Amino acid sequence: MTVMALQGSLELGIIYAIMALGVFISFRTLNMPDLTVDGSFVLGAAVSAMLCSQGRPLAGPLLAIIAGSLAGCVTALLHTKLKIQPLLAGILVMLGLYSVNLRVMDNRANIPLINKTTVFHLLQGTPVETYAKLIIPSAILLLVLVLLFLFLKTKLGFVLRATGDNDQMVRAVGVNTDSTILIGLALANAFVSLSGALIAQYQSFADVSMGIGMVIIGLASVIIGEVIFGTRTLLRRLVAVVLGAILYRLVIAIALELGMPPTDLKLVSALIVTLALSMSAIKEGLYSIQKRFNAMNRARGGSA
Repeated sequence: MTVMALQGSLELGIIYAIMALGVFISFRTLNMPDLTVDGSFVLGAAVSAMLCSQGRPLAGPLLAIIAGSLAGCVTALLHTKLKIQPLLAGILVMLGLYSVNLRVMDNRANIPLINKTTVFHLLQGTPVETYAKLIIPSAILLLVLVLLFLFLKTKLGFVLRATGDNDQMVRAVGVNTDSTILIGLALANAFVSLSGALIAQYQSFADVSMGIGMVIIGLASVIIGEVIFGTRTLLRRLVAVVLGAILYRLVIAIALELGMPPTDLKLVSALIVTLALSMSAIKEGLYSIQKRFNAMNRARGGSA
């Protein structure tokens, strides 16, 4: 792998890590499969691209955070107030966001940002200009990671984590879990939308279909990180998600370097997630085979 390809994978991994942290909040912390991700990612990209094309690149990520949080709130309200299953609520919002995203993009399927000023031009003219696409996302990711860690250590953060573990117990002590779910999904989709906003400016375009499979990428990052780097402490879990996202992009880059067609990347993503999800079953199977093998060896040794 060339140095340029390695740097590009690292840059994309850092940006996608922000989205993975959002998926971590919904999938792991709240224990809710939220498919709003595919729509809120594009929503962030659409808002960012439109503002960037109007000469306001800094406003793009900020307003994308607000737009994404509103999308998460709609999903939460459908689930908590209308009693729609979270999976179906996410699908409904994702479906509705397709039309919303087209409206945001002025009924255009694609918005090019070539020769437009982006947030990555902030370091233009400085000695580190070449590494702007690495430094700026890294700084944003670090800020998001620290703020999320501090938030989850607060009383509200503990309630949020407890809601995912046992919502009935949380309600039994007088906590309104509807509000907790609302905050959690708003925060999760705010991160996802921020990631989409940065990706649009990084790739210099926004496309209405660029969110397809984002939830799979987020899940892959979360699961890979947990399997490889562990989940003993909260900080370790958050860092594992970030490292999982970076590792996932490196795997994709290696697949491309080996000549895999880009059209097969979604299949690779699905296989990675399947392998990661089945890792515990694979470990149990290997452990069972090892026990049988050891028992056979002991039996042979005894008979000898």
